[in-house]
Amino acid sequence: MMRSKPGLSIPLGVVSPASYAQAMTDAALDRTCGTSTDRDATTGLRRIDHLAQLAAVVRACPGLHVRYSEGPDADARRSSIDTESGLELPGLSVNPLDAERWWTRPLEDWLARQLCQYRHLAEKDPQRIAWILRGEHCGRGPDCEPLLREVEPIAVIGAHVLLEARERYERNFDAGRGPADDEEDRG
Repeated sequence: MMRSKPGLSIPLGVVSPASYAQAMTDAALDRTCGTSTDRDATTGLRRIDHLAQLAAVVRACPGLHVRYSEGPDADARRSSIDTESGLELPGLSVNPLDAERWWTRPLEDWLARQLCQYRHLAEKDPQRIAWILRGEHCGRGPDCEPLLREVEPIAVIGAHVLLEARERYERNFDAGRGPADDEEDRG
């Protein structure tokens, strides 16, 4: 007798782990964003329009990352290059959306910080978008960021989410402060 996961009509043991993960992600997107066909015009991917929606998807689907680029199709046509060294990277440079175990603040704070870390890439180049993906971890980039290969595009992050993230980041964090700033305060 085949069993199926509650809420899904996919028999267990019949699908691959990747197909099962995609079904779980689709179900999480349906629950949080609705089942509407509201998709990004450029990529055809589902669009997440609120930070709370992103948090719900990340809670339901561990292993998601964010990338700022011209989108999945552009990334599939060319390799990622480390701009300083000129070396080809073995995967796409991403930021993790799962909060680390030591993180005791709300997940939305983590997400705001992660989204804001590389927003300058999109601000410098309007062709770049923020999009969610998962894939196989294949190393670390020159700034210790995870690199993914065999990527699966999940969704596009809408402009309103990026605005919410920026507002939350600026409100809840000492944005831009680093360890050297502590030394100046003591001196």
